[in-house]
Amino acid sequence: MSRSALEMAAQVRSGAASAAELLADAEARIRGRDPALNSFTLLTLERARGEAAAIDALRAAGQPLPPLAGVPYAVKNLFDIEGEVTLAGGWVNRDNPRATADAELVRRMREAGALLVGALNMDEHAYGFTTENTHYGTTRNPHDTSRIAGGSSGGSAAAVAGGLVPLTLGSDTNGSIRVPSSLCGIFGIKPTYGRLPRTGTFPFVHSLDHLGPFAANVGDLAAAYDALQGPDARDPACAPRPAEPVSQQFSPLRGGRVAVLGGWFRRWAGDAALEAVERVAAALGSSRKLEWHGAEAARSAAFIITGAEGGALHRARLIQRYDDYEPLSRDRLIAGSLMPAAWLAQAQRVRRRAHDEALALFADADLLIAPATPVQATVAGTGTFHIGGRELPLRASMGLLTQPISCIGLPVCTVPLWPSAGEGGLPIGVQLIAAPWREDLCLAAARMLEQQGVAFSREYEA
Repeated sequence: MSRSALEMAAQVRSGAASAAELLADAEARIRGRDPALNSFTLLTLERARGEAAAIDALRAAGQPLPPLAGVPYAVKNLFDIEGEVTLAGGWVNRDNPRATADAELVRRMREAGALLVGALNMDEHAYGFTTENTHYGTTRNPHDTSRIAGGSSGGSAAAVAGGLVPLTLGSDTNGSIRVPSSLCGIFGIKPTYGRLPRTGTFPFVHSLDHLGPFAANVGDLAAAYDALQGPDARDPACAPRPAEPVSQQFSPLRGGRVAVLGGWFRRWAGDAALEAVERVAAALGSSRKLEWHGAEAARSAAFIITGAEGGALHRARLIQRYDDYEPLSRDRLIAGSLMPAAWLAQAQRVRRRAHDEALALFADADLLIAPATPVQATVAGTGTFHIGGRELPLRASMGLLTQPISCIGLPVCTVPLWPSAGEGGLPIGVQLIAAPWREDLCLAAARMLEQQGVAFSREYEA
């Protein structure tokens, strides 16, 4: 069984292992397993060795150690890493200047004692749900390498699910933390919009971009989330809220205040997804159903906002360097850049109305449950999937159930389940959704499900 991040840090503090030893073990795992997964696009081992040496020197001097001392981790390759080119999955970015400083969340992980071992594969410019990247290859699902890992943070999810590192960071604009968490069978959290600063990351859609961590268990996820918290005025969307630590004390959760979202979230969920939701509801003691009538409108608004803002960001370079962009996303970016301004204005109005409708649900519930993906991981190279009697385009539709939530910025923890019936015994995730700034409730519910053996990550078998 792989050691968790918290176990690793405890071993470093006790002297049972050194940070250098933990790093060497991670390097061996990456070199042995990642050729089959293709989760990494860059290794930063020399940097990590320096960070490990600094941690071991602190311990040798009898100094207090930070909470994630000696824990190897990696980041989606849209995070700036000092001295490296930030690819954001794009070939067009390969000749950009090297980053002069770390992204703010990378800096915070370093302060927490974690060791940065590399950057991870993703859909080009975060525009996709599969991590089938034309330039840097497809990231494979560790539980069945013929299948996708999800996206756009597919490398981040596969690296944890594959046992390469215990923690990774990713981004979520329309579902890019929750989709790969679901398909790879791990835990992920998309915090409230504005909770974590995006300073030093390659943007996709300013109105919708979130950052967050992945882990194989709730304790590690909460510890990483705590290390990342805090305001940063350099990101104008980051709320000036103090850190609100959750890892030492999980909030109590009242079963009668938990409800299952129906309507849109049932209509576009397959059998495995619906079974997973039922098991989570039973474990949390809920039989209540609620419907958010604005979900479909919120998803439509997210599509418009994504296309318009993403297209505007890339328009000039698309004109100049069209052939350097991936065929799978460039035409959507061009179409988005041509949207009338009135469409975007209306989408933002719809977004506000959907947000207000969703918040009203929390008068009757503290936590909402919904499936994370319509189906389990599909075979790589597949362009469509079937749901609700219809054939849908995969790259646009794997986020059917996540887009409405990210559009309105609510916090979500995705938990992995292993359905008793379903294709190939593959995992599928469930979203635990709370009111703004109540990540503590999402994580408390995830911890309850983990303790009951309902939600858990399975050990990767090489």
